[in-house]
Amino acid sequence: MQYHFSILALLSIFFFFIRVGFADDNTVKFDENYVITWGNDHVLSLNQDTEIQLSMDKSSGAGFGSKLSYGTGFFNMRMKLPDKDSAGVVTAYYLTSKGNKHDELDFEFLGNREGKPISLQTNVFAGGVGNREQRVILWFDPSADFHNYRILWNQHQIVVFKNNTNIGVGYPSQAMKIEASLWDGDSWATDGGQTKINWSMAPFKAHFQGFDISGCPKTDSNNNNNNNKDCFLPEHWWNSEKYWTLDSKQKTNFKNVRKKYMNYDYCSDRNRYPMPPPECLVNS
Repeated sequence: MQYHFSILALLSIFFFFIRVGFADDNTVKFDENYVITWGNDHVLSLNQDTEIQLSMDKSSGAGFGSKLSYGTGFFNMRMKLPDKDSAGVVTAYYLTSKGNKHDELDFEFLGNREGKPISLQTNVFAGGVGNREQRVILWFDPSADFHNYRILWNQHQIVVFKNNTNIGVGYPSQAMKIEASLWDGDSWATDGGQTKINWSMAPFKAHFQGFDISGCPKTDSNNNNNNNKDCFLPEHWWNSEKYWTLDSKQKTNFKNVRKKYMNYDYCSDRNRYPMPPPECLVNS
């Protein structure tokens, strides 16, 4: 089956859930829910293991991931991005399953020269098919301080990434792990790869806090979607009707952000898609 899907409004995960009034437990230690996945010698534990620093130089970057996979949830991470001249440096926070036909929700912060704004690029994979990028220029400095970034994912929406399976639009449904990484995106991340990494500024450092997880854990190694149904139950608060859609104020704010700050949308790229994908027509 050919899958199509949208990240329309996926960016709103950040726009509407940055610094909002949810209580986060920043005392949870890293190793309670997460493990280092690569670049061990570029990872530093701080503040009694309640903060992790990833660093990147010419030899390596680093990454970490959750111990468990989750079928639905409301996921949070506090992040402070590399400062100063970070062109070509990518800081990523994402959900991903495993296998050739994997699901994935990508959030990639694309560094820039000092004084220029950092961009956020999103992408979604469903059944192994991606190529649905959107990009916005951030109107705040994510390297100046920690900011909360939250992902709401249930059977109805990924915030406002609407489940359009009724029109043949693939929707991420596999249990996924939470991952974060700092890596070399020199070939594409800034100005399409024209602006290169200034290695004299290395090591580049990204900081992470908030290792508590509100999610429905899955232990099925075969990632059988039929076994995810218990993650759709209303007893999980993020599945309640309140979280099936955005309210009118959030929708208005999102439209304003798209209008002011979005500088790439795959739905508008006629070179790549002479005929817009179906979800672009539905959500237009």
